[in-house]
Amino acid sequence: MKIVVTYQWALDPQEASVAADGKVDFSRAKAVVSDYDAVAIEVARGLATAAGATLVGVSVGGAAAAQAVATKAALSRGLDEALVVADADNAGTLNTAAVIAAAVQSLGDVALVVTGDASLDSGSKMLAATLGGTLGWATITDALGVAFDGSTLTAERVLPEGVQKVALAAPAVVAVASDAAKAKAPGMKDILAAGKKPVTVKSTADLGVALASEGTVTATAKLSGPARQQIAIDTKDPAAAAAQLVSALRAAGVLD
Repeated sequence: MKIVVTYQWALDPQEASVAADGKVDFSRAKAVVSDYDAVAIEVARGLATAAGATLVGVSVGGAAAAQAVATKAALSRGLDEALVVADADNAGTLNTAAVIAAAVQSLGDVALVVTGDASLDSGSKMLAATLGGTLGWATITDALGVAFDGSTLTAERVLPEGVQKVALAAPAVVAVASDAAKAKAPGMKDILAAGKKPVTVKSTADLGVALASEGTVTATAKLSGPARQQIAIDTKDPAAAAAQLVSALRAAGVLD
């Protein structure tokens, strides 16, 4: 039995800079395993150990995702092996889900797919649901307290009205919440062991997947906020300052 956990090798947005015109510069950013995916791998490792399953990491991206630095970074976090599809860079949610679904089916005997809460680049939080629909498997998102006995997945979700407890029969897809576990940083022993673990690199053609057109971004524009009125309020007299603030807010239509 296998458990698949998806992960993404992408540029770290925390190292990006934003110019005055709103353009984001990633030229100095380094690629990393997403924090969301590190949590997913941590959860999946525990599930695989408890169920006696092999944990396989599946990544969809460009050629960089198949480089040793990328695969070792993921394998050192607890994967038993990795499968990388390295010719689907910048694929949208639908294409990524289709490729992962084909990869899962090619592995055979997969009982569970674990994903992170969101992707590092787009953050759409749609992959798990789209993947579940593509596979035709039951799916749960925002999961906490996840457990798997080899046949049934149980999890909790925190909703505005309370805590929801869910049980899904395998095979299933689960997207774990960003606080579902605390991801541990790999030690030197883990990093050295990662170099000896198996890595399989495939193409979309190998999996029989033809990437579909998901549209093209034709233009972008920076959002402009309301003009500042630059009203100065003298705070020497607190009561007078409060009255002036209320008057200004009413004039702006913020207060009735």
